[in-house]
Amino acid sequence: MSEFSTDSIWCVVPVYNNGATVELVARGCRKHLEHVLVVDDGSTDADLPAVFADSDIEVVRHETNQGKGRALLTALSHVHRQGGQWMITVDADGQHCPDDIPLFFPMLGSSVEHIVIGARDFSGEHIPGGSKFGRKFSNFWIKLECGVKISDSQSGFRAYPVELLSQMKLKGSRYDFEVEVLSKSVWHGLSLVDVPISVHYPPPEERISHFDQWKDNVRLSGRHTLLVLRRLLPWPHKKLVKRDSNDWKELLLHPRNVLAMLLKENSSPAELGVAAGVGLLLATLPLIACHTIAILYVSTKLNLNRLLAVNVQHLCAPPFVPAACIALGFYMRNGHWLGMQELKNFVADLHQHLLNWLLGSLVLAPLLAIIGGVIVYLIATSVQRKRVVSNV
Repeated sequence: MSEFSTDSIWCVVPVYNNGATVELVARGCRKHLEHVLVVDDGSTDADLPAVFADSDIEVVRHETNQGKGRALLTALSHVHRQGGQWMITVDADGQHCPDDIPLFFPMLGSSVEHIVIGARDFSGEHIPGGSKFGRKFSNFWIKLECGVKISDSQSGFRAYPVELLSQMKLKGSRYDFEVEVLSKSVWHGLSLVDVPISVHYPPPEERISHFDQWKDNVRLSGRHTLLVLRRLLPWPHKKLVKRDSNDWKELLLHPRNVLAMLLKENSSPAELGVAAGVGLLLATLPLIACHTIAILYVSTKLNLNRLLAVNVQHLCAPPFVPAACIALGFYMRNGHWLGMQELKNFVADLHQHLLNWLLGSLVLAPLLAIIGGVIVYLIATSVQRKRVVSNV
């Protein structure tokens, strides 16, 4: 790439009704970067053009509130037109320290093929429990969707490569934008890089947050669901950055040691539980002669432990689980259990029993998946805990 210069970096501060803090944040960013853009997403508590009238900080305004994601897309379009190479985003509520901006510079000078995420230090005071849980939960979904393990997928302090991001189709308009952009970037060939940063949370009575615990969590869950479903589709994504992939080589490896996979460093107990659940779910369905193929496909797409998912299917091998599904399906259709007469005519009524198998499996498959997933999770957690104790 060409010689790196901070002149190619724009700092973007999206703001909605944070008039008490946005000025200090934006002026703090201006100490480190020449180009600072404030995107006023329909604020009603301050006249931001007037606030920054005595400075060279630019202000772009949405007349109505459209969401943080839409504000960032507006900024991206603006920075792209101005020829900016990088866009560093900083929240307007004072959570982020502008003096941490230089921490990003070494990563920005090395490549334009990644997104740099400021990983917040959650060891300080007043850190909300919801934020800690939300970060872990979001990190898990990102790992599921794109196979990348990162420290803080919910941090809004990030550096985006402008040219590459401008080529992506991003649909999230609010907080869901920030999870969508990470997964889709990896699909397009970019990498995700963490940079440790500080974070400031004021006491609860002084905190101003526009995150709606109901609406925004539902919106985030919906976005994650759509990303997982898209991940399962067979057609590939356009690669903006070409990278070597060894997924198919991994598929050809012989499953020698399931226990080693359970203790694999980059597989958490939760991820192992999901892998077992997926294997049991698909193994219970009447995918005759296709179970292994289906499990490999889904577990690969969701970046799950393939060896565990494939091996756990043997627990659902005939005759017990299929027979239980057929019996349950027969009961659902007829109101009574299989009797001797039905068993005598089993072969003649085979087409009916295939339907019974399907109906019964739709009930038993998710039940077995949940039970098996929880058991594997508990076992993996116990094994991990013992390993930690033994290493102390």
